[in-house]
Amino acid sequence: MDIARDPEFCSMIDRLRNEIHGDSAAFEELVTGDDESALARVLTAPGQPLWAREIAAFRLGLAGDARAFEALVLLLNHRDPERCVSAAYALTRLGDPRTARAAAALATNELRVSYALLPVRLLSDLRAPESVPALITVLERRLAADDPHWRVGLACVEGLGALGDERARPTLEAALPHPRLAPAARRALDRLHGRGPDG
Repeated sequence: MDIARDPEFCSMIDRLRNEIHGDSAAFEELVTGDDESALARVLTAPGQPLWAREIAAFRLGLAGDARAFEALVLLLNHRDPERCVSAAYALTRLGDPRTARAAAALATNELRVSYALLPVRLLSDLRAPESVPALITVLERRLAADDPHWRVGLACVEGLGALGDERARPTLEAALPHPRLAPAARRALDRLHGRGPDG
C-alpha cells in the first residue's frame, strides 16, 4: 500500500499537525520525502522534536527498516495512547524479531502497568513464543476485583482467547469470578473447548 493512503499513517499525520508550531517545511519533508537515510538521521540527531522522530520511526517501520526499532519501542511505552497505537501498528509491520521480547518486557513491567495496554495487544497480534507466557503473567496480576488496571487484564483475556493456547486455561478459569473479566474469560475458554467462533 502507498503510505499516503495508509489509514493509520493519515491519522497520525492529522494528529501531529497540531504539534509542528510553524515548522511546516520540515514536517512536509518528513511526510513526503523518500530518503530512508534522512529519516534514520532524524532518529539520532540531537534536538529533534518528538513529532519528527515519530514520523521518521513510523515510516521506517512500515518500510521494514530495523533502524526504526528502538524509537518505536520507546513510543510504544509513551504516556500518550495515540502514540502507542501508531508505534504498535508500525512494529507489527516492521517484522523485527526483537519486537515480541520488547513488548513482553513492557507488558510485564508492573511499574509501567498504566501503559501496558498497547504492548499487551501487540503481543496478541504477534503470536510469538513470548506472547502467551507474558499475557498469563500480566493477567495473573490483574485478577483482584478492585484492580484499577482491569482494562489491561481484559486485553490479556481477549488475547489469550485469540491465541487459543491450553497453557492459559488455569489463569482464564481464575478470571471467571472477576466481574469485569468474566464474560471475556468465558468466551476465551469456549475457544479452548472448541465451541467458540474459531472452533
